Amino acid sequence: MEQQEILRRIPKVDELLALAEERGRLDAMTDTIPPAAIRDAVRGELEALRSRILSGALTDLPEREAILDAACVRAAAERLPSLRPVINGTGVVLHTNLGRSCLSRQAADAVEQVARGYSTLEYDVEKGCRGSRHSHIDSLLAAVTGAEAAMVVNNNAAAVLLILSAMGKGGEVIASRGELVEIGGSFRIPDIMTQCGCTLREVGTTNKTHLYDYENAVTPETRALLRVHTSNYRVVGFSERPALGELVELGKRHGLPVIEDLGSGSLVDLTAFGIHDEPTVQQSVKAGVDVISFSGDKLLGGPQAGLILGKKPYIELLKKHPLARALRVDKMTIAALRETLYAYQDPSWARRNIPVLRMLGASGEELRARAAQLCLLLEEAGCTARAVEAESQVGGGSCPTQTLKSWAVAVEPGRLTVDALAEALRRAPLPIIGRISQGQYLLDVRTLQDEDFSRIASRLGEVLR
Repeated sequence: MEQQEILRRIPKVDELLALAEERGRLDAMTDTIPPAAIRDAVRGELEALRSRILSGALTDLPEREAILDAACVRAAAERLPSLRPVINGTGVVLHTNLGRSCLSRQAADAVEQVARGYSTLEYDVEKGCRGSRHSHIDSLLAAVTGAEAAMVVNNNAAAVLLILSAMGKGGEVIASRGELVEIGGSFRIPDIMTQCGCTLREVGTTNKTHLYDYENAVTPETRALLRVHTSNYRVVGFSERPALGELVELGKRHGLPVIEDLGSGSLVDLTAFGIHDEPTVQQSVKAGVDVISFSGDKLLGGPQAGLILGKKPYIELLKKHPLARALRVDKMTIAALRETLYAYQDPSWARRNIPVLRMLGASGEELRARAAQLCLLLEEAGCTARAVEAESQVGGGSCPTQTLKSWAVAVEPGRLTVDALAEALRRAPLPIIGRISQGQYLLDVRTLQDEDFSRIASRLGEVLR
């Protein structure tokens, strides 16, 4: 058939929409997709048809029903948000690309409650007047950490920016060369110093900084001493730095505040999980550090936030700084963070209910049993799989030199290549993200939720059939 004849037979947009309405498909779709988006999807499908005909890839026109089916598939695909849930089978607990920590059920419920209606964000129901959003978190955060005072901003980078702007501007801040970190997104401590109006005074060497290096650097221009947790790397071997308590004492002698960027910021001792040398927030508070900052969505297991705590005069200074309003958190962050911190009033409760702690604390026996359970489900779906030993990572820039022994399920790709299997699972409406290791496609059960098992089995069954 001549190309121009085929092009003339392409139906109009309104004709296909009328067919969809006649078949009852339009009403079903408009429950979740706006009519304008459906029209755009139909138009897009017709344009794609026209392009295929002109290129010679299509030599006859499909039936109208088939064109309509394709347009409906297109509309549903375009309805999928770019930010949507995934199944994390990588074994990386705090996977930065996959959203870092998962919220507890209580925290997620709290977010939904305040998101769907009005709230007491800045209203005091007891007094019947304007309240402060600081009141929802600050006292609870101070209580669970033992600090004098606390506040919250939108992430730890913002916390460091606010602290240095308020406490170091116009003067020098002393920091060890071994702690001048760069984290994701090219966030560099030296650059932040400049942005905050501070002058960085580097002391020591990459591997060794002594207490006298700090003391010899103190001048009338010095505003603070800065300690930075290196988070995503470690200097090991012939290395040394002063104990935190020694730095605090030095600060007291010179009347200088000690600021500590703790990075991931754990509220529990992770030694029981096989994770060593990760300091806790409470240790820094007990050491007398004047201002401490850390992340909310890493080892804490909450939403993205920057938590700041320390001596009351400094926290009050930060709250009054002009940047504080620009960096403040919204009602949904406050709701999730409050529930997360509430759990830490009882460490055993926190380990049971906060997903990050539950994943990190899972025993080898538990993980092996879960891998065997997933294998059985996959076999029932017609897939060949076996449980294998694996290694998980904490992720999120935390504990970079340590891995956790785990169990994973190795899936046989059948007629597909391992890469093709990974792509097919990744492109599912609910993407499944695993990892390829030594030619095997692995799903590490440490980071899988119980409800993920049936979804994985269903999708793998479809792909491998």
